[in-house]
Amino acid sequence: MKKIGFIGVGIMGKSMVRNLMKAGLELHIYARNRAKVEDVIGEGAIFHDSIAGCVVGCEVVITIVGFPKDVEEVYFDAGNILDSAENGTYLIDMTTTSPQIAEKIYTEGKKKGFHVLDAPVTGGDTGAKEGTLSILVGGDKPDYELCMPLFEAMGTNINYQGKAGSGQHCKLANQIMIAGTLSGVCEALAYAKAKGLNLETVLKSVSTGAAGSKQLDTFGPKILKEDYAPGFFMKHFIKDMKLALIEANISELDLGVLSQVLASYEELEAEGYGNLGTQALMKYYE
Repeated sequence: MKKIGFIGVGIMGKSMVRNLMKAGLELHIYARNRAKVEDVIGEGAIFHDSIAGCVVGCEVVITIVGFPKDVEEVYFDAGNILDSAENGTYLIDMTTTSPQIAEKIYTEGKKKGFHVLDAPVTGGDTGAKEGTLSILVGGDKPDYELCMPLFEAMGTNINYQGKAGSGQHCKLANQIMIAGTLSGVCEALAYAKAKGLNLETVLKSVSTGAAGSKQLDTFGPKILKEDYAPGFFMKHFIKDMKLALIEANISELDLGVLSQVLASYEELEAEGYGNLGTQALMKYYE
């Protein structure tokens, strides 16, 4: 596996492309706006102006796009991946999307002779840059094992979750955890501020105790600086939480915390903050 097609060269995808090239792989990329990927083209990625052109002749096609509708478009629209990739190609969707879509790609892909994995990631833009992403993989285990060198070029915590769609279910569980934790960080800082405490001292005091978390370590300092630049877009997190609630409803689960956090984010999105990072949830408490 030396020739890789990569579709979705955004905040996460661009760093993943770079890490795959560092591993000695030939990267063929497609993006709607060439100007946004000129830097990685200059570093050796081969640009194509169509999905079909990008995937033809590739042994592996990786996708990491924005929303479920984008996943369906790049796989199922006429002339795109399922119509254009060659028999036997490994198709790896690393977008966070609906488990049902992951199962659909798997089912339709298998009919056409493809090897299909759903492999969403967590770790944000920092993990993508450093090649330390957690990769959550669903599909056939032999395909997972064969693709391990590719995953190891992008991540360090790589785990097989089970049948097709299982990677997406694990990612939604991850997003549920983040929703509760990050909202707790924001509420705690709002409380401490209202009581006149020094917020830097509060962070220093609680970060190594039972309240410590990756969300606190990553976003606490950014919130204090009012740094809301996106490592992960709020609008994409809203999408993920909606997917998680749909799946929870299917299983007749009442996830009250997730529902409340989603409502808070949706208020912020309605106010025009959807392109900020997830840590901008703090604005809800202001």
